[in-house]
Formats: sequence, structure tokens, C-alpha cells
Amino acid sequence: MKDLILCVTYTTKPGMGDAFVRDVLEQGILEATRREEGCLGYEYYRSVDRADEVLLLERWTSRACQQAHLAQPHMAALKALKERYVLDTRLESFCPEEEPRP
Repeated sequence: MKDLILCVTYTTKPGMGDAFVRDVLEQGILEATRREEGCLGYEYYRSVDRADEVLLLERWTSRACQQAHLAQPHMAALKALKERYVLDTRLESFCPEEEPRP
């Protein structure tokens, strides 16, 4: 079985990228997610030339674990932060076992 990989790109309100990431860290969302069953990686990255863009790279053992993650209490906290700081969210999903074979 291959990992599920998600790339989530957040476009924050102007000048709010640092505050968004700071609040994610201060509220313990990052560490709580990393302790979840099936979480292989959960990392936030900042763009060097797009101050209002934040990339979240997630790796899960399965889609079921990732879906269970969405129901965790700390995801309600993340939703509140997104409402406060984020203008747009773009999701790209990569799951090698679901890709067609040549």
C-alpha cells in the first residue's frame, strides 16, 4: 500500500501568513495531528516570494486515516483559524495506488 499525500495551499489575507502559521503552532494543531493514527507527516512551509501563501504537506498511511483526521477536535480549531486568516484553499491529492498503470 502506498501513502496518501496531500498538498494544501492556503492563500491568506494580505499580511496574515505569519499570523496563521503562528496560531496553528500555538494552538497545538500541528503536534496533535502528528500524533494521530496513520499520520506519517504534517508540515507547513512558507513561500520565499509569496508572503501570503502557506503550503501544508500531509502524508497518511491511508485515505481512511486522513478522513478520520478531519473529524478530530483540533480540526475545528483549524477551521476557525482559516475563517480568520485564509482567503482561498487549494487541495492536490496524490495516492499512487489509485493512479492508472501504463
